[in-house]
Amino acid sequence: MKKIEFVYRELLFNAIEKENRHLTQAYLAQALEISLSTVNLALKPLARMNSVRIKKTGFDIIDAKKILYYWASIRNVEKGIIYQTRVDAPVKEIEKEMPDDVVFTAFSAYKFKFKDVPADYSEVYVYGDENVKKRFKESKEIPNLFVLKKDEIIERYGKTATAANLFVDLWNLRQWYANDFLKALEAKIGRILE
Repeated sequence: MKKIEFVYRELLFNAIEKENRHLTQAYLAQALEISLSTVNLALKPLARMNSVRIKKTGFDIIDAKKILYYWASIRNVEKGIIYQTRVDAPVKEIEKEMPDDVVFTAFSAYKFKFKDVPADYSEVYVYGDENVKKRFKESKEIPNLFVLKKDEIIERYGKTATAANLFVDLWNLRQWYANDFLKALEAKIGRILE
């Protein structure tokens, strides 16, 4: 994940999960441990599309939905995959066997976050590192376990990806049922996005 995506994740985490729409560039730089220039670079396209209003004392998120769709359009999940393999077990078992330091995304994250599944699924996506590779041996079969590179701050948000991070990951998946999960997620966060 690129550093500017850290900014989008934090903006949307504040707007969706904390219902806080006023932030400062200094707060983002400090919280995300990135430079102020990276924060400003990330905000430029958002200001241009009128989804944030920059003020002297910070900025307001005025259209979180636009930010969400913008991030989804620039996100590249496939590029972030550092390991994939086939595990001959049901997804529930794969999820149970995950190392403690992973962060679930996609279908598993939706299930854990909302205690619901809008469709059956057969793949597990996590943000993780070498610990997953050690636990699940490499296979040349069609993969059903995908490990995305875990960034240094994602664990701050919990054991599942944020609602926005979950949305942009689902948006970029090819499985037909990803759309069912997306629609269900949009229904859950739609009220907040407006």
